[in-house]
Amino acid sequence: MKRVRRYSSIFFRLGIAAVILLGAAFFYFTRDLPSLEEITNRQVSQSTKIYDRESKTLLYEISGGEKRTVVPLGEMPRYLKDAVIAIEDEKFYEGPGFDWRAILRALVANVGAGRVVQGASTITQQLARNAFLTPEQTIRRKVKELVLAVQLSRTYSKDTILELYLNEVPFGSTIYGAEAASQAYFGKSARDLSLGESTVLAALLKAPSYYSPWGTHTKELLNRQRFVLEKMSSLGKITNQELNAALEEKIVFAVQSRGIRAPHFVIEVQEQLIQKYGEDLVRRGGLRVVTTLDVSLQELAEKVVKEGAERNEGLYKGKNASLVAQDPRTGQILALVGSRDYFDIEYEGNFSVATQGLRQPGSALKPFVYLVAFQKGFTPETVVFDVPTEFAAKNPLCPPSPDFKNDDSRCFHPENFDGRFRGPVSLRHALAQSVNVPAVKILYLAGLSDSVQNAYRFGLKTLTNPDLYGLSLVLGGGAVKLVDLVGAYSVLAEEGVRHNQAMILEVRDGGGKILESYRDESERVADAQSVRLVNDILSDGSARAGLFEQSLSLTVFPDHDVAIKTGTSNDYRDAWAVGYTPSLVAGVWAGNNDNAPMQKQGSSILAALPIWHAFMKEALEGLPPEAFRRPDPISSPKPVLGGDYVVNNELHSILYYIDRKDVLGPQPRDPMSDPQFENWDAGVLSWAANNVPGFNSENRSLPQTTSRISSTTSSGIPVPEILEPKTGAFVGGSFPVSLRVTAPNGLRLVRVSLNGTRIQEFNDRRTSIETINFWLAPAGLADQNLLDVEAIDEKDLVGKTSIILYR
Repeated sequence: MKRVRRYSSIFFRLGIAAVILLGAAFFYFTRDLPSLEEITNRQVSQSTKIYDRESKTLLYEISGGEKRTVVPLGEMPRYLKDAVIAIEDEKFYEGPGFDWRAILRALVANVGAGRVVQGASTITQQLARNAFLTPEQTIRRKVKELVLAVQLSRTYSKDTILELYLNEVPFGSTIYGAEAASQAYFGKSARDLSLGESTVLAALLKAPSYYSPWGTHTKELLNRQRFVLEKMSSLGKITNQELNAALEEKIVFAVQSRGIRAPHFVIEVQEQLIQKYGEDLVRRGGLRVVTTLDVSLQELAEKVVKEGAERNEGLYKGKNASLVAQDPRTGQILALVGSRDYFDIEYEGNFSVATQGLRQPGSALKPFVYLVAFQKGFTPETVVFDVPTEFAAKNPLCPPSPDFKNDDSRCFHPENFDGRFRGPVSLRHALAQSVNVPAVKILYLAGLSDSVQNAYRFGLKTLTNPDLYGLSLVLGGGAVKLVDLVGAYSVLAEEGVRHNQAMILEVRDGGGKILESYRDESERVADAQSVRLVNDILSDGSARAGLFEQSLSLTVFPDHDVAIKTGTSNDYRDAWAVGYTPSLVAGVWAGNNDNAPMQKQGSSILAALPIWHAFMKEALEGLPPEAFRRPDPISSPKPVLGGDYVVNNELHSILYYIDRKDVLGPQPRDPMSDPQFENWDAGVLSWAANNVPGFNSENRSLPQTTSRISSTTSSGIPVPEILEPKTGAFVGGSFPVSLRVTAPNGLRLVRVSLNGTRIQEFNDRRTSIETINFWLAPAGLADQNLLDVEAIDEKDLVGKTSIILYR
């Protein structure tokens, strides 16, 4: 009996202790809950402010000034109320204001993680959190939320709670309440919302900034809207007929009111903040964010992009453009323009080509392939043959001497941008003039896998699978983002050191505490000497003159050493220009969001280069003169790497002398073992037979001892040149034309066309080199005109060239 009394006493004391502990815990968790008076007079949450790099210009307030119009529940459409309840709290009218099962599931997950990683909030709990609590994500806050939800449930009816919720809940960074959201997104009162529009607002509630109709995730928003509609249907809130009608309804969003500067840049910063700090803290925590943006450069970038895109639309039907500028010494983004006009719905302006668009870079990838070749022992003086070459080796459908009329996708015999083949060409001139055939050969010699890995190290993170691209990679076979391409060229400007790109310099919380600050994170990804070789080529104005011709002046800036590379994808769908000094990198993309090709040969030099030049011209004003560091002198152990491509008076492709797996090693014992050797050598043999007098095809010997051959012709194909007028010239009603045609096999016919219409023809037999002079007086000139010249020789080989003329 005594033992029973003793145990009873122990249990009683334990019970008292448990009650005290529970009471203390309850007091700890709830001691600072707001009173009814505090609830009535609650403070408005702080907005997050985003500034430029000088902290002087306010770019955007993510939740500055809560826009709210309170309306009674009776004036809100049934569709909206049912949609919100269906997706946020389907048992709202049945439950006590909280869901015990969901809370227990979340509790287990949160305790296991040591922090709040999963929510279980009913509409009543969301009201408590949004209206009366802080955005911190802690277990204590969740307990407060639960207790306050109970108090609200006891105090107010379900309809009143729903009314408070729909007037309080955020639908965007500055848009609070259903009425403000309806006015902002649809330009109408909430009472006039359709079923489709109501479910869009309900879909926004999960993450208003992420799903914003004015952001970059509208596709995801509409996918979630569909989910809301299906949920309403499953709960019996709408009929199948209403469901199908709503799914067919075209949702049209109102244009966002201006109140944001550098919008594409700011939206990208906002996404980074949300990813790191969470939606609630960014929207309500009063963060102060200093970014890397240079306002003057941003304004200049927006101006040249808008003007350039408008010009391109008129000339080439290229409606959009984008620009990114970066400080290569720090990785900081100084300017970013994602489209010609962020607010232009017609051109999908809120889509940022700079950060979202995956586009083919054309020849803009070539420097990173040549870099790998230089690392392996090739030099700018190394010579490869720019001749017709079939790279689909050992394929019976693709003969070693390519048939350019053969469009079988299994064959690969690229042409050059001007239709010419130059014969032996140094790597310096091949890269500077963006010649395609040598570039493909260099990719093969450097190694596809090594080249892709090098591009990835430079920051081109979308290039990961060498087998996916093949040898077409160097001509733009992959897809990249403009911001990544600018980052990769920044590594060239920094002589092989990659600085992680940054858009944020500092973040402080509402109390002024620093949450993060910029730290330069860098690593060397390439040796300085190899990068200097690339910089030396890309900044060589005389070497690139043959490519840019009349546009060469757009690449030259007094007192500044400027490197430049352009790129054009297939069918003129993408035009690129990326150029840099040691302290500034800028890249431009021009084209169409829907990937439609530009017209009238809207190449990089015509569509992208003028925009780039307009930006760099002003951006470099006032900056001190800078020059790239020159590469060290190169002493190659093998003469063929130094440019002597004729060895022992015999002519072969470079694969005869170089083992691509050991470039500096001994000459291959069996060159035929390389799968590309036969095709490459066939091209060289054909070129020499047509262009080197006295060449012996049987023993491949030259008529006299030499180490190099002058390459003035193009593998036997006739080469027409337009001497006058120059490309880009302005002409009147009549103007003189001067042509020179080189045809080793004898010239048979010359055709001249203007804007696709043949206007002159010369069919009398002529010698191998002819100069033709005549006047043109076309009936009508457009603002931009294309002058084509086609030369046909005695073997029916065809050579073409063309220039752009302006009225």
